Amino acid sequence: MANLKSWIVAARLRTLPLAFSSILVGSSLAVSRVPLDYTITGLTLLTAVLLQVLSNFANDYGDAVSGVDSDVRKGPSRMVQSGEITKEAMKRALITFTLLTLFSGVLLLLFSFRYNWGLILLFLLLGLAAIIASIKYTVGKNPYGYAGFGDVFVYLFFGLVSVGGTYFLQTQTFEWQVILPASSMGLFAVGVLNVNNIRDIESDKLTGKFSIPVRIGKKNAVIYHALLLESGLLLSVLFAFLNFQSGWSLIFLVVAIPLFLNIRAVRSKPASALDPYLKQMALSTLLFSVLFAIGQYLN
Repeated sequence: MANLKSWIVAARLRTLPLAFSSILVGSSLAVSRVPLDYTITGLTLLTAVLLQVLSNFANDYGDAVSGVDSDVRKGPSRMVQSGEITKEAMKRALITFTLLTLFSGVLLLLFSFRYNWGLILLFLLLGLAAIIASIKYTVGKNPYGYAGFGDVFVYLFFGLVSVGGTYFLQTQTFEWQVILPASSMGLFAVGVLNVNNIRDIESDKLTGKFSIPVRIGKKNAVIYHALLLESGLLLSVLFAFLNFQSGWSLIFLVVAIPLFLNIRAVRSKPASALDPYLKQMALSTLLFSVLFAIGQYLN
């Protein structure tokens, strides 16, 4: 039987800042319009974390079953592939976290929308789509992550859906300008995935996982990486100028330093040395979200 440490490794706690970051940005946008509902905020965070852990468990399981995880892979060992967690145990964990995510999500919708069944149904469908996307990334006959579509889904769910959804759950209104920082979060999340995929480019080629870096090569993947991070920063700068009241709204520009360092590392270091910069990119995204939220509060 797998021990607690194995399950913690499989949950990949270093990816959780992405879930926190998106909710923080969405909440900071909402609090400038309405008083923050802390019950909704807590349930939103809980649902996002459960969904992220579900996605990580599914990725661990799917990569082991498909053979993508192997001894030639550069990243940290995965629990199912290494035998620390059995396939049967991980299947049970997937079912458990699917049910927990659904339960948390339904509670969130009931607290947010009360008896507005139209909105409840709409967001329930979005939640189900997010759960299915989390699992289908690497699990099933045609996992979209192996075909190079992971970037699109990460952008949508960590950006538009997560940030925009959090904003709507609090305000029950939509403003087009929210798309700008939501896109920033989506692009930064894709940046995290891109570092991961560049690190694994050689092993993915051998196992038939056609990520974006595999398809376009490392040189172009580095250019793609710079465009992701620079575009993400510029979109939030545009949002800040459209809503400018004080210089505090631009405090998030401090994150340009770690983002630049990440771009330089991805460009100059061998794939085998990129694992620390996966964590650095995730933490840079969290730093961006914290500074963005502070800027919204002080603006």
